[in-house]
Amino acid sequence: MSGSSSSSSSDPDSPRATRVTAVKTSETPPSTSAPDFQPSPTFAPTSETPPPSSASSSSVARSSIQSLSSILSSVPSSLASSPNPSFSLLHDPIISSQISSLLRHPDSGSGDHNLCRWLYDTFHSTDPQLQLVVLRFLPIIAGVYLTRVSRRKSLAGFEAILLALYAHETTARRGQPVTVHVPDLSHSSIYHEAKPSTKTNATELNLAVISSSLEPHGTMRSTKRARIVGVALELYYSKISQLPVTSKIEFCEFCEIWAGQEISNHGDDNNGSNAANKEKRKGRIPLAWELLQPTLRIIGHCLLGPHRNKELYDAASSATKSLYARSLHDIDAKAILATSSLLRLQKMASDPKNNVGYTEIPKVNVITL
Repeated sequence: MSGSSSSSSSDPDSPRATRVTAVKTSETPPSTSAPDFQPSPTFAPTSETPPPSSASSSSVARSSIQSLSSILSSVPSSLASSPNPSFSLLHDPIISSQISSLLRHPDSGSGDHNLCRWLYDTFHSTDPQLQLVVLRFLPIIAGVYLTRVSRRKSLAGFEAILLALYAHETTARRGQPVTVHVPDLSHSSIYHEAKPSTKTNATELNLAVISSSLEPHGTMRSTKRARIVGVALELYYSKISQLPVTSKIEFCEFCEIWAGQEISNHGDDNNGSNAANKEKRKGRIPLAWELLQPTLRIIGHCLLGPHRNKELYDAASSATKSLYARSLHDIDAKAILATSSLLRLQKMASDPKNNVGYTEIPKVNVITL
């Protein structure tokens, strides 16, 4: 995937739009390039046990780590010598802390931001393990971007990364929507006696659209912003089982900031609580359904995922309550239904009475002769 340099220009729909020029080849669909970026040839990923890494993948990862060393204050020397440098880069707490701090810096996200350029180039390496490193920081990128976008400040670096993720997903889906078959009760179950069926439109399988079809976008317009960020979050969700817990906790924390609702916690320090609520109100953003839907899927995984982590569970629980309060405030029926359902699922999952195996015979019902 080749990127071409481009510059920011005004757009009739959004005076702050960032235009990205696409390069079309005969082999790959068009892709978006970073505004004001000059992608360098340097072009990171998955569970507790590092998977085997090929020689070419390790070489690309080491080159990426070398480029990163010129941006961060310190990079552990053990990263480059690791058998799987991509995996080590993804899970290294020192690297993650430094990158997170730089992304949260007040001056981050501009078109000439070195870390944004590195993340952009790293994702375009087309190495799946290295791409996980970029996805690991998507909660901070999306979180900081959406909370700052109303300040009329150039965030071309963040926009370039988000557009790259959107273009990747558009190419992978070939523009097609993501759908599921919904069972039709008019069809006979396999456990019931079959009845003669008449083929009509009413008895055909129903399709539910999980994510609508995608159109290529080379510009971050205000009318498409929620959709582009939402698709990036859908990509994040598809890889969520391979990402570190800290990344998911960061996402839940930003969800609370996005909701911007004051949740009273009895027994907490009033001064600290007031300061936190003030920060949340500052970060409040519009929660369109295109953004809220993938957000709730990610939170649902954090609440109900197979590997329960208390810190992650508490963060996801707090985020769910904040989003539910926000949906009530906005009187958004669809959001109220989704968030309240997630709260009920959380309550059921946390109730020990519901932790039963229905294929097992309870001991209390066993008669001993």
